[in-house]
Amino acid sequence: MALRPLVIAFDVIETLFPLEPLRRRLVRAGQPGHVLEVWFARLLRDAFALVATDSYRSFGEIAASALRSSTGGELDDEQARAVLAGFAELDPHPDVVPAVELAREARVRMVTLTNGSAQTTSTLLRRAGIAHDIEQVLSVDDVQRWKPAPQIYLHAAHRTDVVPARVALVAAHAWETHGAHRAGLTTGWVARLEDDFPAVFEPPDVTGRDLVEVVRGLLALPSEPAHRGTSVES
Repeated sequence: MALRPLVIAFDVIETLFPLEPLRRRLVRAGQPGHVLEVWFARLLRDAFALVATDSYRSFGEIAASALRSSTGGELDDEQARAVLAGFAELDPHPDVVPAVELAREARVRMVTLTNGSAQTTSTLLRRAGIAHDIEQVLSVDDVQRWKPAPQIYLHAAHRTDVVPARVALVAAHAWETHGAHRAGLTTGWVARLEDDFPAVFEPPDVTGRDLVEVVRGLLALPSEPAHRGTSVES
């Protein structure tokens, strides 16, 4: 049975900050809006291929490469830089601040765990006004393994000095909660991108329509494991 977490590790891109503003940047660069979905899907595909082959490249490198392939090489360097710069200028989903406040009031520690860079994530957290609530900004750069490889989730447990089962990974990506679950973490899935959790993945411990509902569900988990009664036969 899952237990109430001592630490909540929030995924960043799409969980805390939507990608939608990047669509406008692509359109201004002369690209159709649907390129956003193609680009991000290719970004994840390439990252997953690298981690599956025990290789590593940073988020910036993969994002730039995927952008070039998704646009057929039509963007010049200045246009590509303008699109990529949007990652540091995203605003949070409206449920982010209330969810963080709820965890803070419950005295649950919080970190972020991102496939992006720690520097960009720190900028986003400051823009959102929640940087002071996040005790650590953890990135795949720390271990050079992309999510959903187990090493990054175990890194969060190690850096917070908490056993994996008492760290809750919260994400809008089903593949990510699956990865965290396989690494031994508690998981919370926010149904922000999909209506139904894919049946091929191991289900999350908590599901919610928004981050507040997910955090509330995690806080409602038991603080201690249930003890089975013992019987004595005469």
